[in-house]
Amino acid sequence: MDIEGKVALVTGGGTGVGRATALALARLGCHVAVNYSRSKDAAEQAAADAAALGVRSVAVQADVAEDADCRRLVATTVRELGRLDVLVQSAGTTTFIAHADLEKVGDDDWRRIFDVNVKGPFQCARAASAPMRDAGAGSIVNVSSVAGVAGIGSSIPYCASKAALNNLTLTLARSLAPQIRVNAVAPGFITGRWLGEGLGAGYEPIKKAMEARAPLRRVCEPEDVAASILGFVTGSDLVTGQVLVVDGGLLIAGG
Repeated sequence: MDIEGKVALVTGGGTGVGRATALALARLGCHVAVNYSRSKDAAEQAAADAAALGVRSVAVQADVAEDADCRRLVATTVRELGRLDVLVQSAGTTTFIAHADLEKVGDDDWRRIFDVNVKGPFQCARAASAPMRDAGAGSIVNVSSVAGVAGIGSSIPYCASKAALNNLTLTLARSLAPQIRVNAVAPGFITGRWLGEGLGAGYEPIKKAMEARAPLRRVCEPEDVAASILGFVTGSDLVTGQVLVVDGGLLIAGG
């Protein structure tokens, strides 16, 4: 897909991978709606930074766990920017709970994580499907995680939610074809606030250990994941239903 002059909606677009993706899209001439749930200042700054690159951009508040919010988010994007061609689903949440500590996992953890990480992408994709078909074609990219592939990550509910998102990617790819392609990226360790706050003092030691184990001797920066997302959007129009691991080779390292 040639995205110059097209319109993208990035959920969770104010920080991390979402922000990096919104700016990467803008650099290619794509107008961008930056969604946020709570990070208003960050989202408005991301939208301003995108606009400074010469495109139209708007920040839109919505909680993807709420279907009404998803429908309003898409409607606002179309009203403000004129159409919708690309949906990048970067909004996500987790709780940091050691996998062995089963008793610490509560109903609220399961509910909120699945509402945001699984139900949210379904609801946004459903809302986006009609305007994408109206535009003639569309590309949806879900931001998953190696947690959904290898069962490693911040908590068991998070791992399960990302495995479900990988499956949702496949089923939506079938359901929305042929006009809309649906793919996912599954990053490993990503530098930045999310893991920094979640891991606390363990952040740097874990990061260094993963860099040492990875065949490419690197972990992900948000821009690495954004580049993979753009590959799905702007690359071959015959790719759909795929989950691409982006982790510096950690999953193939063994040991």
